[in-house]
Amino acid sequence: MFFRLLWESFRRQRRRKALAGIAILLGTTAVTAMLALATTIGDRIHKELAVYGANIVITPKADLLDVKIGGVDIKPSTGGAYLKASDLPKLKAIFWANNITGVSPELPITLNLASGQQLPATGLWFHHNLANGGSSMITGAPPLHPWWKLTGAWPSQPNEAVAGAAAGLHIGDTVQADNTPLRITGLVSTGDATDKRLLLPLETAQKLANLPGAVSRVDVSARTKPEDAFARKDPDTLSPQQHEIWYCRPYANSIAYQIREAIPGAQAEQVRRVEQNEGNVLERISGLMWLISAAALLAAGFAVSAAMATAILERRAEIGLMRSLGASKGAIAFLFYSETGLLAIFAGTIGYLFGSGLAAWLGARIFAGDGAASIGPILNPVLLPVVVALALAVAIAGSTPSIRTSLEMDPSTILRADA
Repeated sequence: MFFRLLWESFRRQRRRKALAGIAILLGTTAVTAMLALATTIGDRIHKELAVYGANIVITPKADLLDVKIGGVDIKPSTGGAYLKASDLPKLKAIFWANNITGVSPELPITLNLASGQQLPATGLWFHHNLANGGSSMITGAPPLHPWWKLTGAWPSQPNEAVAGAAAGLHIGDTVQADNTPLRITGLVSTGDATDKRLLLPLETAQKLANLPGAVSRVDVSARTKPEDAFARKDPDTLSPQQHEIWYCRPYANSIAYQIREAIPGAQAEQVRRVEQNEGNVLERISGLMWLISAAALLAAGFAVSAAMATAILERRAEIGLMRSLGASKGAIAFLFYSETGLLAIFAGTIGYLFGSGLAAWLGARIFAGDGAASIGPILNPVLLPVVVALALAVAIAGSTPSIRTSLEMDPSTILRADA
């Protein structure tokens, strides 16, 4: 009898059920789209803001020390301290190694040309395989400086180099530097002092400067959690429990702290300009997405409440008859909640599918060209139970006032009124 009543309810009130179902479907579609975007928004914004450059910089710790005699700074202008390139694979062994998306070491040197002139140069990685155990990635300066405009090709051989746009060289030229010929394979425009420098492979620069394995600075790009008050705390002043929580969160500060632990003599610091911009954008977009989700669910709840109120008003006689025949309030409430629950599960599942497609479409339009968007819906199975649970919560919350009102009505009064 229960299932027959349930079936008859859907058959006889198809329009009412359809209106409530559409309200739930639209609400869950919006929520699914927002949640699906939220799971990838951090990585996508990180790629979009990569034009600001690296968000962590590693330098030799000795460069921070003041070496003065009689008030005169006698530290060499080059800093006199270097990091070891052989230590850089340790970056792939720290706790947040998978969050590191790019590494670019550099070594500035001065080349002595055959003409007697000097030309500033910088040794860089261009397409280097940074590997440690089973973890590896292709990285270098070009991915960390996406605003650089290259004409020609990056160096692929030790005797090749790229000249800055203002260095006075041309593609195909050969530069004799310290008895080593360097062929220019491209011209790069950077918009800064690099335009007047020669960019050559790091190993070649180390050889020409007689500094085997040395690097003076390392730029690191990492996916991080937006900085908050807890991120700015000094980890050495935290309790062991708080220190573990701080250590295991992907803050730029905690990643820099782990880098200092892994690389001897290194000083790693976050670039606050990049981190603050990324954090501000993420917070604003996340707030907007939560606001849209809440508004969609609230609108769906009101729509369900209105549809259920009308449906129950039309079924007053049925409710009064069931009460007069001995049906308990709990049994009648269970019937109505079952109708609402089945409707919420069905509409929530369809809304999940539509929302996944909407998220893929929005991602392709908003982040066009980032390589992360694909055509068609991208289903995240983890979101399905979450969306269905939200649909159930909205449907139950929206129908509860109407159900409670119907159970408070006197069955004899209802039957007399409809007689």
